[in-house]
Amino acid sequence: MSNNHFTKKLQNLMQQVGISSFKALSRAAGVSERQILRLRQGKLEQMRLDVLLKLSPVLKVPLSELVATFSPVDLVKEKAATTQELLQEIADLKIEYQRSLLEIEQQREILLQQFQHSSLQMLESLLLQWPTAAQKAQENPQLAAVKIVPLVQKPLEKLLQAWGIEAIASVGEETSYDPQLHELMKGTAQPGETVKVRYTGYLQGNKLLYRAKVSPVGES
Repeated sequence: MSNNHFTKKLQNLMQQVGISSFKALSRAAGVSERQILRLRQGKLEQMRLDVLLKLSPVLKVPLSELVATFSPVDLVKEKAATTQELLQEIADLKIEYQRSLLEIEQQREILLQQFQHSSLQMLESLLLQWPTAAQKAQENPQLAAVKIVPLVQKPLEKLLQAWGIEAIASVGEETSYDPQLHELMKGTAQPGETVKVRYTGYLQGNKLLYRAKVSPVGES
């Protein structure tokens, strides 16, 4: 694009605001004539922003319009292409993000199903036999509880072992009181004093799941 093209554009803008010469424009805007020459030559990319900010109000043209008017066509096309590439990259990233979310959700569902399946396998005997045992207990209140307990205890122990969960202490066991592992149901006790386990607690590795409920020895 010829320098004459940009010169005519600038002269048209100057005419609209009543500025007769490039020297007059230089004085009115407070910029050097060299900067005016760069604008006429289409060398907008070599001009400082503060110069453009001074010319914009004098010519009564918004800064964005001034830049668009005096930008070389190749530069404008290059910026447009770059912008289009960025927009495409953003669109691609959004698609990839949505795809990743879907994969994560699908994987979560698969893992949940696998967890449920493995847990049900461990509890199979309880699931199959407990309803019948419970019904028989209702029909016969004299049925010894000792006959029913194994139906619950064995599958539960198997499940806890698979999950790496250990009981802190057995029910009825006497042990030294540890406030980190034990919860007093009533009474008082100092750390190290003997207490009796009323309800067992559980650990999973080093993580405390439930404190064992205890009471001081001698209290029922």
